[in-house]
Amino acid sequence: MISQERRAKEFRKMHSGRHILLLPNAWDVPSARVFEDEGFRAVATSSAGMMASLGYPDGEDISMDDFTAAIRRIAAALSVPLSADIVGGFGSTPHEVKRTVLAVLRTGAIGVNLEDFRHGTGKLVSLEKQLERLEAVREAGDSSGIPVVINARTDALRFASGGREEKLKEAIRRSRAYRDWGADCVYPMGLSDSGEIERFVSALEFTTNVMVRKGLPHVSELERLGVARLSFGPAASYAAMGLLKRASREVIDEGTYSKLTDGAITFDELNRLAVRK
Repeated sequence: MISQERRAKEFRKMHSGRHILLLPNAWDVPSARVFEDEGFRAVATSSAGMMASLGYPDGEDISMDDFTAAIRRIAAALSVPLSADIVGGFGSTPHEVKRTVLAVLRTGAIGVNLEDFRHGTGKLVSLEKQLERLEAVREAGDSSGIPVVINARTDALRFASGGREEKLKEAIRRSRAYRDWGADCVYPMGLSDSGEIERFVSALEFTTNVMVRKGLPHVSELERLGVARLSFGPAASYAAMGLLKRASREVIDEGTYSKLTDGAITFDELNRLAVRK
């Protein structure tokens, strides 16, 4: 068994390799195992995908017991590092965030993604408060003996005031503060235009995460622009649900089943996805 500490250190090193870190976001054990089996070096959870699979909208409506139980099942099924999306930390105070991170680290996860906005209001947390919340994440790792890998996400491109230019400047300002505080990676949610990506990476000169979305440049172009980490976000769960919708329409409208059978895995393969390697 590889210790959490070693997995955390391995995961941190993946962010500074020669090539971009490709990080898929799983929503349950089978999806996580598929990603590992296909060769990804690490896996993250998707808050939107995982919560929807449990009957909750994305956000913090889910109970902490349900939330950590789902992460624990995924972590236990993997032999690669798992990073957890903890949304906004399930609390407004540093104490509440620290409590959440401690609970998540006990599941076996070794990294966290923390947002700087409130799902309930769509408003950004003040920069000062967010830095205090990030410090609580580090304190949780220190007290657990796990060098937790921190991905500091900003939603300034979505929720800051002003037009696109003002939003981008605020995303850069916040990300610089997160970098200077000591985050391992910064994540400007909503960044997909190659020109804006180049501008952001040049302004930060730091490990930057972007998310798969329509219009995002090719992986090779992202590497050229200096992006260090590419996460799937909820894209894989969107794709899976889209396949189910298309397959359903095919059966109902055409009476055929090709979308259910072509490229599908077998019964034995499905069962093997539930068994830890």
